[in-house]
Amino acid sequence: MRKGLLGYAVLLCIKNKEAYAATILANLKKADLLVVEGTLYPLLNRFKREGLLDYKWEESPSGPPRKYYALTDLGMSTLESLEDTWKGLCQSIKKLN
Repeated sequence: MRKGLLGYAVLLCIKNKEAYAATILANLKKADLLVVEGTLYPLLNRFKREGLLDYKWEESPSGPPRKYYALTDLGMSTLESLEDTWKGLCQSIKKLN
């Protein structure tokens, strides 16, 4: 279940602002979703292949250029669909209490 929600969480991290992988990892960590780079990068690459994300390279003040990810229109509509599914699932679970 956690693995399935990771993609949703990553898209949420990029929803409002393009993000560097280290920033995505930090945001996931703040949310107590501990993820390692070895898990994140394949997911980002898959989302890129599926057309959910795009990226651009930016020079870094300290080190090599960084890849910043942003949602595409398809990524935004996918995220909206996931948000609707999540809300529905939460409502269903609350009914069990």
